[in-house]
Amino acid sequence: MNEPSPPAAAVRFAVIAPEEAGQRIDNYLLRQLKGVPKSRVYRILRKGEVRVNKKRVAPEYRLEEGDSVRIPPVRVAAGKEGAPLFAAKRIEQSVIYEDKGLLVVDKPAGMAVHGGSGVSHGVIEALRASRPDAPFLELVHRLDRDTSGCLMIAKKRSMLRTLHELLRGDGVDKRYLALVAGRVKGEVVDAQFSLRKNTLRGGERVVKVAPDGKPAHTRFRVVERYRGATLVEAELFTGRTHQIRVHAATLGHPLAGDPKYGDEAFNRYVAERGLKRLFLHARSLAVKLPEGEEIIVSTPLPEELEALLQRLERKG
Repeated sequence: MNEPSPPAAAVRFAVIAPEEAGQRIDNYLLRQLKGVPKSRVYRILRKGEVRVNKKRVAPEYRLEEGDSVRIPPVRVAAGKEGAPLFAAKRIEQSVIYEDKGLLVVDKPAGMAVHGGSGVSHGVIEALRASRPDAPFLELVHRLDRDTSGCLMIAKKRSMLRTLHELLRGDGVDKRYLALVAGRVKGEVVDAQFSLRKNTLRGGERVVKVAPDGKPAHTRFRVVERYRGATLVEAELFTGRTHQIRVHAATLGHPLAGDPKYGDEAFNRYVAERGLKRLFLHARSLAVKLPEGEEIIVSTPLPEELEALLQRLERKG
């Protein structure tokens, strides 16, 4: 016997708060109607079922403080939100810093920061599922799916704008730990190679060094030397896609466990010693806010990465 479908919720009316102003109505609805496919959200917008101040609006309409938004009843298929709710518990346990405007999580390796490209949900969807009453939650920046560590989420639109401005300058200090192939010469190496995104057949994205690419700067500092490998700290001065991975490979020291830019022999070497992921961890963040407050957050290497280092032979 089929179970009855869950009843649709009643019409809701929401008044836009100051921190919600400025965002597009389609993005606002996607957060409010968790688990509803994007196509359905755009359909109810086109049909005029969503009203702002009793009027139809286009998807690109930007909300203003005090706007009254009519949100129609939309039935969500049973089980659609199970995955993000399951992930939500893991993410909530990974919160390492939180205040009124900012939240920092220690993102697990293997979890995307957001859904898309074959991934149904990520960190941001999981957080929204676990905090349905939160008026605003947005990614400040991104980490690759296989990278672990410090990830910032803004809880206010004003904080999001502030952090984006700081990221464009020198107001955010981001440090990563990476295990790379070979012996890095010297103690500090600067990589300043312009990078350009390329898309291959099948939609796979790769990044290449190119004179006409976007400027990119990474500073590598040696932390520890091992037989056949070096643990380095990578400091980012720009935030390009795959920047650390491509810069390290260009210097002749690709990251351990990197299937896209790595060295096959080195990857086999570390895999035989237990590595099952990319060895890249966002270890710390330091943010200098305009009001003078400084936020410093750090997280240790995950157990599986620390265990690999214990299996490697240290070299002087």
